[in-house]
Amino acid sequence: MSRTFASLRKHRNYRLFFVGQLVSVSGTWMQMIALAWFVVDLTRSPIAVGILAFCRFIPFTLFGLAAGVLADRFDNRRLVMTTQAGAMAVSVALAVLALTGAAELWHVYLLAALGGTTTVFDAPGRHALTFQMVGRDELPNAVALNATLFNASRIVGPALAGVLIAAAGAGACFLLNAVSFLAVLAALALMRPEELHPVERAGTRPTMLRAAREGLAYARRTRVVWVTLVITTVLSTIGFNFNVLVPVLARETLDAGPQVFGGLSASFGAGALAGALLSAWIGRASWKALLAGTAGFGISVLVLAPMTTVAAAAGLLFAAGVCFILWNSNTQSILQLTAPDHLRGRVLSLFLLAFAGLAPLGGLLAGWLAHVGGTQLAFSAAGAAGLAMAALGWWKSPYGPITLATAGSGSAPAQPSPGPAAGSSQAAPALRQRPVGR
Repeated sequence: MSRTFASLRKHRNYRLFFVGQLVSVSGTWMQMIALAWFVVDLTRSPIAVGILAFCRFIPFTLFGLAAGVLADRFDNRRLVMTTQAGAMAVSVALAVLALTGAAELWHVYLLAALGGTTTVFDAPGRHALTFQMVGRDELPNAVALNATLFNASRIVGPALAGVLIAAAGAGACFLLNAVSFLAVLAALALMRPEELHPVERAGTRPTMLRAAREGLAYARRTRVVWVTLVITTVLSTIGFNFNVLVPVLARETLDAGPQVFGGLSASFGAGALAGALLSAWIGRASWKALLAGTAGFGISVLVLAPMTTVAAAAGLLFAAGVCFILWNSNTQSILQLTAPDHLRGRVLSLFLLAFAGLAPLGGLLAGWLAHVGGTQLAFSAAGAAGLAMAALGWWKSPYGPITLATAGSGSAPAQPSPGPAAGSSQAAPALRQRPVGR
């Protein structure tokens, strides 16, 4: 237990940030759920919800690489303060429009795009700030705790959103989310900058384009990075479209209301929380766990596809949540501890680009599939994508079968091999020398 919460015990700045995020992220989940339901209620169209996802994630496609360059270049604490303030302004605007009854669909789409823009510039800076708050030795533990916090909020936020939407409408969720940003802004302001761990920055500042090319070149020549990014790209485009499919599952397939929608979203969040705690207990990254999470997600979603009862859907969403975090936590930990300091922001931005940059197309695809063949067809496609990527990851493993088995165990980390396997990068042996986890 003490190992699980080591970062909170040792680092004051991280404690402040953790508490602020605990409040703010719960509000963010409330808004995400309320926004999707707001659009469903306005239109009764799964395609409209797909367009909402397009608007939320198109900024990742447009600005993802630039966001990573900025995270490598500027003070991460000040960058995150700026982006959080921008996100609060978006929530205030949504609340005003919803509560006054003046909201039209194009207003929602525009504000969703502005909110996505703040997120794309926030994410790499926030991840890099975690490294500065706790340092390299505690980073795996802090990433695991971040995942735990995020997924605990995934339970609380949607559950509260379902109740609030039924009682007071979506506008109440938007308003509470705006207030919740004050907690994280206060936490960032109260941090002691002198206690942040210094990071190695590049001696010279290349142009934005050259800096982006440096990040892409590193990813291409580092096998563990490019294989991970390919898996992430396919899964995020075809598999991870729950923001589109779960409201349609609740409203159309199960013929239920906002309480069931909130409960289904909370079920996935509960599974994700369990997966995050499991990852924290393991305490290191594992390619085997990454592949197990990918395959398990595919199987869970395939079984979910034909289900027409709330209990079965909730149980399978729980299982999908566990597997999703096993994949996601191992992916992020491997990438963060593989990347050198001066490229970490850009590597993280490539992950975020892969994870969310094609989500606009994925949201439209999921909405179209649900329109053509219901959620049964959409979930079947998502499950097949998960199994296909698990097979690809096994075939293209950057570590080889011996290291794969060792990494997946709870024993000490494997020692590096005398030299990299043919076709692998020099980064893989370095990763195997230390425990990595989320």
